[in-house]
Amino acid sequence: MRRGQGRHYRIALVSDFFYPNSGGVESHLFQLAQCLMERGHRVIIITHFYGARIGLRFMTHGLKVYYLPIQPFYNKSVLPTIVGSVPVLRRVLVSEQIEIVHGHSAFSTLGHEAIFTGALLDQSTVFTDHSLFGFADVSAVVTNTFLKFSLANVDHCICVSHTGKENTVLRSGVPRKCVSVIPNAVDTQVFQPEYSRDPGRIRDSKKVVIAIGSRLVYRKGIDLIAAIIPRLSEMTFAHGVTVDFLVGGDGPKRILFEEMIEAHDLQSRVTMLGELPHAQIRDELLARADVFLNASLTEAFCMAILEAVSCGLTVVSTKVGGIPEVLPEKFIYFVGPDVLSLETGLVQAIKDVINDRRPTKQACHEFVSRAYNWRDVAERTEIVYDRLMREKPATLARKVRNLWETGRVAGPLMAMLFLFCHYWIMLLDRVYPIKLNKETTKRPYL
Repeated sequence: MRRGQGRHYRIALVSDFFYPNSGGVESHLFQLAQCLMERGHRVIIITHFYGARIGLRFMTHGLKVYYLPIQPFYNKSVLPTIVGSVPVLRRVLVSEQIEIVHGHSAFSTLGHEAIFTGALLDQSTVFTDHSLFGFADVSAVVTNTFLKFSLANVDHCICVSHTGKENTVLRSGVPRKCVSVIPNAVDTQVFQPEYSRDPGRIRDSKKVVIAIGSRLVYRKGIDLIAAIIPRLSEMTFAHGVTVDFLVGGDGPKRILFEEMIEAHDLQSRVTMLGELPHAQIRDELLARADVFLNASLTEAFCMAILEAVSCGLTVVSTKVGGIPEVLPEKFIYFVGPDVLSLETGLVQAIKDVINDRRPTKQACHEFVSRAYNWRDVAERTEIVYDRLMREKPATLARKVRNLWETGRVAGPLMAMLFLFCHYWIMLLDRVYPIKLNKETTKRPYL
């Protein structure tokens, strides 16, 4: 039963990407869940298992997390079967009496399949897109085609930037009126500046430390960073200051860094920290640095630069996607996605840090605290939920028609698959009825 505005809902946030994995989507899910629970909603998170973390777990404030027994297939996402995940998603969504299914990330197969299953169960569905995609390369064509089928019956989409909204509308065909823009935020209580690293101590230490924190994959501009590190390592700035690098993150491009370090004998200048738990990013990476470098080739928002500014760092970032919407120019140096532009921007940033020509750490932290607050994100997301719960759900015939019209060949096939899953769920309801879970007691973290 859909309810009116101002009521408390039962919500499932679903994505392949969640703790103990670290990243922007993972942090978004956790913080959004905590703030929605604070506002009185009952929230669960659904993801696939991570190593020994499988089954039901409880996190901070009794947040219930289902680590489903589904094997990750590629890049921490499960294999897109649609049919294979319907029974287990049905069991969780029905037993928890979920009213709103909220999938996250275009890269998350599980998020898309949860939206598909939620539509079958006549639950409200929401999708948050955290990424930007092109239209020409093979991977983008495949992803965009899959997204068009996945969002054929979604009730509403949320994008983290206005650039992301335009991109999602073009890729998926979702009506513009059904897409909202709600930016990410930062937990500024965690990402506090390290005041002992004030600009006045730079000349004494003779070091400016540049931090890089991201997945080591092509779209994060890792090839550009690997090319720029040897060039900056050869430079000496005013007062004999040199540059060191801290690299947090892991991925297929890590071998490129290791080869670069070996080829240029930079073992003492470049420290590889590996993949860091989100709780350690501030202490192990940002608190030890003066400048943060983001070289992404495409980015819808980029939470990493917000976390860096919240910690008082000077940020140098490529001017791509939705990044120009995130920070005013007084807090960031915008550069092009090429080696020469990166070098120019970094050299200027380093000189300004040495000469104390940057906003104070406190000013940086206060700006992020005011502009990007998770409670504000949760409140705006709740407005979307209220709107959906006032709307009349689409009929089965309408949902089948929506899928049928997504393509000449694949559209009818997806429509027939949707009908098949509909009758399969009816059979499962009769053969394997589900006992509703009425547990509301909060349990401690396990």
